[in-house]
Amino acid sequence: MARKRTAWATAALIGTTLTAAAIPAQATASTTTQTTAACPTGWGSRAKTGGAGTTEPLTNVRAGRHACYDRLVIDVPGAGKGVGYRVGYVERLHQDGSGRPVPVAGKAVLEIRVMAPAYDPETGAPTYPGRAGRPLPGVDLTGYRTFRDARFAGSFEGESQLGLGLRARLPFRVTQTADRVVVDVAHNWTGSR
Repeated sequence: MARKRTAWATAALIGTTLTAAAIPAQATASTTTQTTAACPTGWGSRAKTGGAGTTEPLTNVRAGRHACYDRLVIDVPGAGKGVGYRVGYVERLHQDGSGRPVPVAGKAVLEIRVMAPAYDPETGAPTYPGRAGRPLPGVDLTGYRTFRDARFAGSFEGESQLGLGLRARLPFRVTQTADRVVVDVAHNWTGSR
């Protein structure tokens, strides 16, 4: 009887040890999966539109780098119900009003139209320091994987127009909040990091 108890105790001890040893391996595998998870896919490269126009002016444009995409944010404080936009690939960026071409570096050009002026509608005073055909003020794209150039094309009849130069035609998404438009461009088509 004592031998049976000893055998059961030994078997239980071995089982507990094997189970405890397996837990860290599973946790490590789970952690590895989380850090190498695929990036979002399915954004596509077709033009995207949304929202409605506002008389609240555009005041800032900024960029950010993320693991899966590069991001451009257009701020329109006070817009309230969301800012309208039209974003799509173009062969060449042309300035509204004059039709003059705006050179944008990169192998693909994404035209971003935000339905908000870059000036105060009542006074005509600029609210954003961008100058037509020039790089976006304060936006440094050094080290970005996807973005190559960002240009202000101008503001005409209540719409502001930007050109975003990319290293290739890649999938993108556009999201909006009450006071900004966010354009994310993926680093690749496959969803890998």
